[in-house]
Amino acid sequence: MLIRKNETHESGNVMIMVLIAIVLIGALTMVIQQGSDNQNSDISDETLAIRASEVQRYASELERAVLYVMQNNTGESDIRFAIPTDTANATGYGDLSADSDPTDQIFHPDGGAANYRKPSEDILAGASNWEFYGGTEIPQVGSDRADLIAVLPDVTKQFCDKINDLNGQTSSQPVASSGCIEEGSSGRFGAGSPANGFDDASPNTLDESSFTKLPALQACVECSGAYHFYHVLYSR
Repeated sequence: MLIRKNETHESGNVMIMVLIAIVLIGALTMVIQQGSDNQNSDISDETLAIRASEVQRYASELERAVLYVMQNNTGESDIRFAIPTDTANATGYGDLSADSDPTDQIFHPDGGAANYRKPSEDILAGASNWEFYGGTEIPQVGSDRADLIAVLPDVTKQFCDKINDLNGQTSSQPVASSGCIEEGSSGRFGAGSPANGFDDASPNTLDESSFTKLPALQACVECSGAYHFYHVLYSR
């Protein structure tokens, strides 16, 4: 069968148009994907700022609760952090409902009346909850004794950067010079060692030279490659 020149020419034009369409579709897909990535990045930044603000507000709420408890003539070593929903005593701070005198409890209506909230998982590098320690001396805060601090352990570096930026710590992450503000279960305030919660004999210390701004009542510090947020609840 003979193939006319016009038919051959038309077939060639169709192939060229198909190739052009494929190229255009690929280019359009790349543009849409880039736009989507930028949008997701913007949302991530916005979410990060919201999370940082939430953590700061909650830390301030805990600080007010501590001060309120102490105004009721509770001694600094008698402050307790039993968890309202911890009937199995899983956190080590005790069961709030088992305390016959809850006026020293931060999360009880008759005590500090603070609400217990778990942190958002999207700012955590691992599974962790709020911890409360009295084993670290925060530089240029109070005396050389250990301070009572709330610690959110094992946060992401991205969150750490955001918190420190908001607090004027614009250089690299502050670091510990001895020990670590994240003391694990053995250092939990009122539930670990020492029995009174404060370690004044050999408190952990932070490297003052690693801070951009002092005193630092709130910051995120690096310890052995992990990042931990802290907030001073009561300076000594």
